[in-house]
Amino acid sequence: MTRAQPPFAPSVRAPLWLLVLVTLSGTMAMHIFMPALPLAGADLGASPAGMQQTITLYVVGLAFGQLIYGPVSDTIGRRPTLLLGLGIYLVASVFALFAPTLEWLLAARLAQALGGAAGITLGRSIVRDISTPERATKDLALLNLLTLVGPGLSPILGSYLADGFGWRAIYVFLVCMAAAMVLCAWRLLPETNLDRSPLAFGKIARDYGQLIGNRRFVGFMVGGACSSTALYPYLATAPYIVHGQLQLPISQIGWFAAITIVGASVGSATTRRLVGRLNTELFLYMGAGLSLAMAVVFLGVQAMGWLNVPVLIGITFLLTMGCGMASPAALSRALSSAPGLTGSAAGLYGFGQMAAGALGTKLVGYGADPAISCAVVQIFLTVVALGAFRVAVGARRQEGGEPQGRDAP
Repeated sequence: MTRAQPPFAPSVRAPLWLLVLVTLSGTMAMHIFMPALPLAGADLGASPAGMQQTITLYVVGLAFGQLIYGPVSDTIGRRPTLLLGLGIYLVASVFALFAPTLEWLLAARLAQALGGAAGITLGRSIVRDISTPERATKDLALLNLLTLVGPGLSPILGSYLADGFGWRAIYVFLVCMAAAMVLCAWRLLPETNLDRSPLAFGKIARDYGQLIGNRRFVGFMVGGACSSTALYPYLATAPYIVHGQLQLPISQIGWFAAITIVGASVGSATTRRLVGRLNTELFLYMGAGLSLAMAVVFLGVQAMGWLNVPVLIGITFLLTMGCGMASPAALSRALSSAPGLTGSAAGLYGFGQMAAGALGTKLVGYGADPAISCAVVQIFLTVVALGAFRVAVGARRQEGGEPQGRDAP
């Protein structure tokens, strides 16, 4: 039996700026710390591979956290669940600030991500709770835009904080931001979930099991996860490529990270503009294919000793443009492959993205040359993405699924 759509609460008001802030906080702690990896590694006596695990574990925490907070907030409410997550985020940020060893920092980063996942999951849920469908679309579009710009700007902020005041200054900033979020959420955020339900672990498990058994969904999810996170290996190695190999100052690393957001934004805009004229599946292959081609070029350029600043910028922009082209089309196909399970499918898709990102940042820790490792891992991810898309499209045709059309992602 299909459950009725939860009612929205037009009389309940939640500040949109606060929802943007809590949504942004989840990924900000990952991106803002990235430029400081060499400095923190030197201070803690950790290798580049060890410091890259601070990114890997953070992505792992975001992946698992997104599977948890949605069902919990459906049961006990959005407000207490969000306050709990933000509280974990705050305490973990304090522990990271005073971390004396790499192991301490890794544990704090994992806990920080588990707390930050609450903002990613519940910011969007609260918007859906309090808005009409038409208003929710507009607010979610604004939320997505700002949360796309935020990760692009946070490495720039992180690079200047680390270069001017040391890597721990980043965590001073995050502690202050987390404390402000907890206070504002406690004072300003009402309960918005008017249709709470018992926490049915059996139903959740059955829904996820049904999705995992759906070849089309799994194909689009794996392909979308690998293609959209092909930029993660670059983010994990950029400090060592930009600062270590190209000899640029720490303060410049953030700008090289911001290129990924620009490229992904251009790719996404291209897909949305052209999708009505071309078959959606073309964007899957064009996007992942462009990323694969740029990863191969990156590997060749580095192997020949030709890597320089303009070349790195061009390769990064085009590779992440491919990520942006494939991502919305893959998400659309994945969700349309699981009618009646949209919420669970979205959660599992998000988990898949973070899991692929964690795998990518883990693998780049192997190998003596960061640029070579980055290119090899990107080639691996994009090849897997293309193969998964082929499996998903083939399964849909065999099963007589959704018609092939020029539907928008």
